[in-house]
Order: sequence, then structure tokens, then C-alpha cells
Amino acid sequence: MELRRVVVTGLGAVCPIGNDIPTIWENAANGVSGAGPITHFDTTLFKTKFACEIKDFDAKANMGREARKVDTDTHYGVESAIQALADSGIDLEKENCNRIGVIYGEGIGGIRALEDELGPYFLNPENGPRFSPFLITKMISDMTTGIISIKYGLKGPNYVTTSACASASNAIIDAYDQIRLGRADVMLTGGSEAAICPTGVGGFNAMHALSVRNDSPETASRPFSKSRDGFVIGEGAACLVLEEYEHAVARGAKIYAEIVGSGLTADAHHMTAPHPEGDGAMRVMQNTLDEAGLKPEDVDYINVHGTSTYAGDIAEAKAIQQVFGEHAYKLNISSTKSMTGHLLGAAGAIEAVLTILALKHNVVPPTINHEEGDNDEAIDYNLNFTFNKAQERVINVAISNTFGFGGHNACIAFKKINA
Repeated sequence: MELRRVVVTGLGAVCPIGNDIPTIWENAANGVSGAGPITHFDTTLFKTKFACEIKDFDAKANMGREARKVDTDTHYGVESAIQALADSGIDLEKENCNRIGVIYGEGIGGIRALEDELGPYFLNPENGPRFSPFLITKMISDMTTGIISIKYGLKGPNYVTTSACASASNAIIDAYDQIRLGRADVMLTGGSEAAICPTGVGGFNAMHALSVRNDSPETASRPFSKSRDGFVIGEGAACLVLEEYEHAVARGAKIYAEIVGSGLTADAHHMTAPHPEGDGAMRVMQNTLDEAGLKPEDVDYINVHGTSTYAGDIAEAKAIQQVFGEHAYKLNISSTKSMTGHLLGAAGAIEAVLTILALKHNVVPPTINHEEGDNDEAIDYNLNFTFNKAQERVINVAISNTFGFGGHNACIAFKKINA
């Protein structure tokens, strides 16, 4: 069976550094941090009092009264799909919607709704269960793809993937496979997450995963810096419209990039810690290159997982050196989480969008917040981490890494269509 080519024809996103693609790219290219004090709840008793929140977002603008039936993660996901479909220029009235599907990744789902409903019950159980009739639709993570399909009448493959912080990349890879295997012609894919709430922040605080740099939130996410002390939790969603190449050409679509390879591996090591030598990360990048038929020297840029956790950053840097050898010192590396924070299950989606935009603009967005002398002895600083300032360079091929608790690793390779 001959596999079909898959291209990206639409992008949409809402995230801590912007509520649309032009704003997000401008801020990413200029190294703008999305971090600030948490406004979603009272953080007085919490170790971490800041996050990368969405600003000035109105769910009712696009969803109206239906917004009250679903959780915030779905609000963000629907917004990203609306933007991406508009950007793609697809006329759904001319399409066979039986062959258009939706696959998103979510690591946690409707955690805010669960808090809102269970809190009153457990505080006053004598009153009995008085739950909203929308509790279940708010709580289950697959409602995001369900609502998108209902809104547009999309009747192809439809589900949500969950693999912790690799969830959105898993979703994109699944959507890519649906098209190249001939099961669909167009897929809306990405991820959404909204876990900036007491349970989300308190839970990650309890496992010492979050930064506690409360005196300087905007500089707290500092991947590959010695003074890193954990990730900064973020929220939002991003969507890619994937399309079979000939289908896109036939309708005269603009093409951002082609997906040319992907990889999935497991560390099989620890529930939360990465393999110390980056074994799973190394294998997932190598598998991606092999599937794409790429040599290490073909890659110009890696949008790394780079969460700003001590062990994770070391393991990923080691993995890059193992896979790319001498070429590791010639390519650009950057962690856009330094600006967006860590969007958990949506991380792979917003980072795929930023990787594609780097290809389009030939600009590598920076890894911000690195300070002079902030060098970790376990990391080779001869690697180009694109610290603090974006760098212009021709980018023909780029890969995006995402890794998740449980040892899940995902990688996607993007290529300029004429490169």
C-alpha cells in the first residue's frame, strides 16, 4: 500500500501569549513571557502563585449559551478549531464530511468542572448529591472533539488521545496516520487543556514539579538554565488542519508544511522521571528521522520538550547529542515553553504550530530567561539553545518533541513543501 502525503493547511490557537496566530507568533519571535499572578483562584495558601493564563477570552463569543454545558478545556479547543478551519479556507459545503475527522489530545480534561461540583458535595454531604446535569459533559475529555464535529458536521474519525504531556502530539500523529492510510482526507487535530485550578496547581506542587519563583513569574520558566526549579503551568489549545496533499492542491490551498515522519516510544523507566540518559527521547527522534528518510544533518531546528525541570532538560540535551552527533552543534534548539508555559496535554499542539511558523518565517523563536553564568555542568552549552533572542536562519526541516509522565515520548518532523 502506498502511503499518502499529508500537509498542514490551517492553524489556530489560543494560548498565554496570544489569542490568535499572528499575535502568538509576534510574541514568540520577540521573546514575550505569558506568565503572571494566577487570577483563576485564590493562591494565598499555595506554594506557587503564578501561571501562564489565557487573557481576555470570552467563550460565549463563539459558543453562546452552549458554553455553559462544557468545561474551559473545550472552550479553548473549539476556538482553536474555528480559527484553523477559517485559516485553511476549506468550504465544507463542497467537501465529503464523512471523510473529515477530529482528533485532539487532552492530558486531564474537565478538571475545573469536577472541582466545582465535588467541592460543595464533600463539604456538605448531608445535603445529598446536587450535581449539574452538565457535570459529565463538562468532565469527559472527549467532549472537545465531539462538540467540534457537531458544530461542523464532521463525521470522520473522532476521539481524544491521552498520554500526559505527549497527548497532543499523539493526536497529531494519529490524525496524520488516518490520512496517509486513506481513512480520511482532512483532519482537525491538536490539543486543549485548562488545569490552572487548585487541584492542578496543588497536585503539581505536592510532587515538586512547579517553579516557586513567585517574586519573578515572567522569568520562572528557564529551560536549560542551572537555576531552573520546575515548570510553569499553562493553558490553552491549538489546532492544525491536516490534509491529503493532492486534495489540498486540487482546491488551491496554501500549504504551511508537510509532515514527513513521526515517532512514538516509551521510557519504561519511571512514572514521572525521564530516563537519565534520554533513552526514550533518543529513540523517538531516531525513529522519526528513519520514518521520514532524513539524515541528522537535514534537520535545522528542534522545538524541544524543555520544561525547565532539572532532570528532564538534561536527559533531552543528552538525547539530542546521541542522535545528531556533530550536527547537534549546527542546528538550533529552543523551548517555547519558556514563553507559553507548559500546556500539559495541549503542549504538543501549540509547539507544533510554533515549529511550523518557524519554518514559514525562517526564524527560530528563543528560549528566554537564560542569565549570564547560569550554566549547568551536566549540559553541554556548545549546543545552540537560542537563548534569549530569536535567530534568523533558513529552516527547511524541523522536529517537535513532547514527553509525558508515564514515559511517553512523541516526535513529529515537518518539512517545507518545496524543500
